[in-house]
Order: sequence, then C-alpha cells, then structure tokens
Amino acid sequence: MADPNVTPDKVTPSPDGANGAQPEGETAATVLKDLEALRARAAAAEQKRDEYLALAQRTQADFENYQKRLRRDLDQERRYAQLPLALDLLPVLDNLERATAEAKKANETGPLVQGVAMVQAQLLDVLRRHGVTRIEALGKPFDPNLHQAVMQQPSADQPAGTVLQVLEPGYVIHERVLRPARVVVSAAPGGGQG
Repeated sequence: MADPNVTPDKVTPSPDGANGAQPEGETAATVLKDLEALRARAAAAEQKRDEYLALAQRTQADFENYQKRLRRDLDQERRYAQLPLALDLLPVLDNLERATAEAKKANETGPLVQGVAMVQAQLLDVLRRHGVTRIEALGKPFDPNLHQAVMQQPSADQPAGTVLQVLEPGYVIHERVLRPARVVVSAAPGGGQG
C-alpha cells in the first residue's frame, strides 16, 4: 500500500527511516535536480521578461517618435496653411503692378493711379506679414530653385547665367517657393552658352 506522504518528486521518510524512504544521497540528487529545473525556469522567465521589457521600450520610443513627427507635420501644415490663398492672390498683385507700370509709362499720377499703388503696397504688406516675400532676382546669378528661365540673351555687360530681366516676379512663403520668378538669363556674347 502506498504511503500518502509520498509524492512522485519527493519521498517523506517515516520517523523510523523505513517504509520506502530513499537513501540520503538520492534525496540530495532529487533536490539538486529540482533546483536546476527551478533555475532553468527562472532563467527562461528572466529572458522572457527582458524580451518584453525591450519590446515595451521600443514601442514607447516608436510612440514618442510618432508624436514628434505628428507635431512637426502639424506645425508645417499650420505654417503653410495660407499657401493656396497666397497663390490665388499673386495674379491680382501682378495686375496691380501692370496697372501702375502702364500709368508710369503714360506719365499719369492722378488719384486713381495713387490709389492702385496704395492697394498694391497694402496687399504686399499683408502677404509679407503672412510669410510671403518677393524673390529678388534682377542682377543675381540664375538659381533653378528660385527662377524659371524663359529665354537666354547674349550680354557683354553681365557674366553668363545672370538674370537680366524679370518677366514675372517670383515669391516664397517662408522658405518654400510659392512661384518661381520668370526671367531672362544672360548668355556668353556671340550666342554661346557659358
């Protein structure tokens, strides 16, 4: 008959040392075996813990990067929110400039011409307050990021690649090109390009 105090992994000896008790050497071996199994389970649990900790840290870092990227994108969106309106206003500004230029050619200086010039100046000021500024191109070296070359013209006075004439002014909104300046660029005298 089996002793109720005996478990498969552990044998509890009776007070007199009989009834199927294991010798002392085997009990120590069983305890060592159990200890090694517990150490292995503890090591596996520590490894899993470290894996989950690393995963949690990576997830937290990814989330923080996502938040930074989202903030940066929202800042950019707010910064350039006026871009479509500014782009739509540029032809109006161009027409005001043409009107004042034609008035100057005709030597007109009446109140209507002065009023158009004031509206043009006011519109330029409003655009400037919202980050829209004119690209200064005349006499500058041609920059394909800021200028659109419409044609080349030989010039003995200017080095090749210099903006000789601005056909349509360009504008930037903050540091982004809203519309490139349409320009005439100098070429080397004699029709060659430099």
